[in-house]
Amino acid sequence: MDNSNARAVKAIEINGNSYRYSSLRHLSGGSVEHLPFSIRILLENVLRNYDGFSITDEHIQTLVNWSPKTTDKDIPFKPARILMQDFTGVPAVVDMASLRAEYVRHGKDGQKINPAIPVDLVIDHSVQVDYYGTDYSYNKNVELEYERNKERYELLKWAQKGLKNFTVVPPGMGICHQVNLEYLARGIIKRDGWLFPDTLVGTDSHTPMVNGIGVIGWGVGGIEAEAAMLGQPIFFTCPEVIGLKLTGRIPAVCTATDMVLSITKVLREEGVVGKFVEVFGDGLDNLTVTDRATIANMSPEFGCTVTYFPIDNRTLEYMHVTNRSPEQISIVEKYCKENLLWRTGNEEITYSSVVEFDLSTLEPTVSGPKRPQDKIPVKELGNKFSELLEKEHSRKYQPPTQRSESAWLADGGSGTEFTFGKMPIESVAPHEVIMDSLQSVRIKYKNKELTLSDGSIVIAAITSCTNTSNPAVMIGAGLLARNAVEKGLRTKSWVKTSLAPGSKVVTRYLERAGLNEYLDALRFHTVGYGCTSCIGNSGPLPPQIAEAVEKGELVVASVLSGNRNFEARVHPQVKMNFLMSPMLVVAYALVGRVDINLLKEPLDYDPNGTPVFLTDIWPSREEIVKTINECVKQSDFSEVYNVIFEGSKDWQDLKVNLYENFEWNRDSTYIKEAPFFKNLTVNPDPVTDIRNARVLLYLGDSVTTDHISPAGSFREDSAAGEYLKAHEVEKPDFNSYGSRRGNHEVMMRGTFANVRIKNKIVDREGGFSRYLPANEVKTVYETAMAYQQDNTPLIVLAGKEYGSGSSRDWAAKGAFLLGVKAVIAESFERIHRSNLVGMGVAPLVFLEGQNAGTLGLDGTETYTIFGLADNLVPHKLLEVEAVHPDGKVTVFEVRARLDSAIEIEYYKNNGILRYVLRNYLKNS
Repeated sequence: MDNSNARAVKAIEINGNSYRYSSLRHLSGGSVEHLPFSIRILLENVLRNYDGFSITDEHIQTLVNWSPKTTDKDIPFKPARILMQDFTGVPAVVDMASLRAEYVRHGKDGQKINPAIPVDLVIDHSVQVDYYGTDYSYNKNVELEYERNKERYELLKWAQKGLKNFTVVPPGMGICHQVNLEYLARGIIKRDGWLFPDTLVGTDSHTPMVNGIGVIGWGVGGIEAEAAMLGQPIFFTCPEVIGLKLTGRIPAVCTATDMVLSITKVLREEGVVGKFVEVFGDGLDNLTVTDRATIANMSPEFGCTVTYFPIDNRTLEYMHVTNRSPEQISIVEKYCKENLLWRTGNEEITYSSVVEFDLSTLEPTVSGPKRPQDKIPVKELGNKFSELLEKEHSRKYQPPTQRSESAWLADGGSGTEFTFGKMPIESVAPHEVIMDSLQSVRIKYKNKELTLSDGSIVIAAITSCTNTSNPAVMIGAGLLARNAVEKGLRTKSWVKTSLAPGSKVVTRYLERAGLNEYLDALRFHTVGYGCTSCIGNSGPLPPQIAEAVEKGELVVASVLSGNRNFEARVHPQVKMNFLMSPMLVVAYALVGRVDINLLKEPLDYDPNGTPVFLTDIWPSREEIVKTINECVKQSDFSEVYNVIFEGSKDWQDLKVNLYENFEWNRDSTYIKEAPFFKNLTVNPDPVTDIRNARVLLYLGDSVTTDHISPAGSFREDSAAGEYLKAHEVEKPDFNSYGSRRGNHEVMMRGTFANVRIKNKIVDREGGFSRYLPANEVKTVYETAMAYQQDNTPLIVLAGKEYGSGSSRDWAAKGAFLLGVKAVIAESFERIHRSNLVGMGVAPLVFLEGQNAGTLGLDGTETYTIFGLADNLVPHKLLEVEAVHPDGKVTVFEVRARLDSAIEIEYYKNNGILRYVLRNYLKNS
């Protein structure tokens, strides 16, 4: 259906070409100039995709009449494209290949299963920091990356060649969000004679980083993304839009990182979960696109869906610097000005509410030790550390001067006499660990001694798209490193240092400025181009450090320029993790400890015994800007991105078949055909109530997808480790959960296996549960399999914000494969709730003021959930009957978080992908 009147279709001529577009200016029914820019973009989306069936007049009117108040009306969204990274992209490609395989088994043409819209997959999550601190670190890490991931990369190369509308950026080119910002994002797209806003969804929660360049995009689970790939609209509740009003200017002593960590705290306290945030105010004129993207990147940490920055002159400046063509820049400017999407600063927009933030009030800031919103001023970290140590680890604090000085003296203040950081991990010479106390360990190594203790920094990583996309903080880190080297300072030898730029452009301008040499002198050598420490790919600690931490039960720290610091995420042995700017990462690595006031105490002493303070090496704002202007060149973006899809010789040498179907290797422990579609019936079985279910896990508040989904490394004695050993895989070849996301056997064994998860029905921390019929404690996987033998359905009880954090589809897929039929929580994070629906797992919420504790539940009960079998409507109230072991019965109501009619259809089909495949089968 092409109803031009309903779609407000007009023509526009740009660069001598005529295009059609859906005009917001000429839309009947009233002016839209009071609407937030983000709502205007959603409105354009429904206008252009209007078909009178899945996208209707009601959807148009919902957005035209958008109200600042909360609404329960759903709207559809059809993104222009999809962004994936390899951790989340591999299972999506496995699912696509598995869909094809099942489609062919039904006698159909597998070539018809292709993405309906463009998909860009960037391989950026697989590089691990095994080697560091040397000029060969990068090459060695790349070599290991290909050894570990050959089978995964073969699958992705098959997709690059065998699927239409699917491109792959090979390993070693950059982080997906920085590549998106610098290259993939267009601002305005021209396609099939139409112009329309560039929009996307991504299978990584930090997709909103691209909001900084005026592109609407947010993170979804791989399940939702796959459905969008296959032409399904994404339905979500029409959002509230919070206006973030910025005033003032960032002080010279602060960075964009200090800004975003402060804003994270403010917006998390405001409560913006599931909402849009849109930025306005005079302060916006003082922010570059890379500053804006730094804020937008951390939208998941605020909890909002997007943090949108409207297109303006700053946007065009950035597009020019990053080598967008003059024709493209002209399209962006003229289209946005004509179609009410250009920011002048004089708009009078109505927001749901407004949060004001004065940039001039900023101060040097870190966040931690385990949540991005836990802001700590740098001046207070020394005191805060002692509080955290006592409160969270029941340990009395020992003043730092008694320990840090001994460490400095033993190390000579330079680290140059310790060579373990410059050698391959496996060739480290034997060492001796001498126990002093629970708080401090002396390490004797090659006739040298150093003291490691609570508060010692063992990882310092300049990493993550959040900051590596911003030349101001990267140049700043280089200048600070230069100044430190010239003062005779060096990083401490027990600190594992790394630099993982978000794109090769960063290396170009650091080299042009001559700053890479100073970063190398402090052992911040480039270890790879990808997402490393921020997602747990920090690699192993040196053996002597790891042994000291374990035997001494030390509470050591990491400092990183990332966006995530959840428990056990950066490294399982590191219990405190602090987010900060790249400049502060370098500064703290010089100290080697977090328990100091960096603004008042000396970082160290130069070779002549003179104290060196942070102010002595902090570069001026003027020098940073001057260096950027001299060293960041448009030609760098051209040269780097002109060859982005070619890849290295290792990539080019990968051999794959180009058959209609992917050729599954039955012996592979990396890639297996997904079990979700095999023997699919054309029509689903009727929905039934959940009867006599048992609780697999009873969890508290703020359980993240890091707790739920398999991530990082795993031990031999874990369920996943036992599986791989049974398949004759040696421990050194285990790799990580992320690298094995294409194998459901590994992933289901790693679901709920996080070493920090706390299941209230067992008395121990970690991935354990209780098989209640025998009162036997086992791993979660073993417990679930025992219940499956009994044909017993399972549920999860949880508190507030269940599933917050990264958009990990395996948090839902793994739960489904373990036999979880429903999760009853106080509240859900947006993406994870959607993913549960997408796998046919019912997300249910307690009524206001109730939770498992107030209802007297302890997880030992047997549960029956009534009301799913008939008359299932959005937000239906369901009755739950919990029978206690002593016979007592507790009856309560929960609300089904099936939020729309289409989600009910997904649930009835046991998931969105089964729903899509059934439609393909019925219509072919």
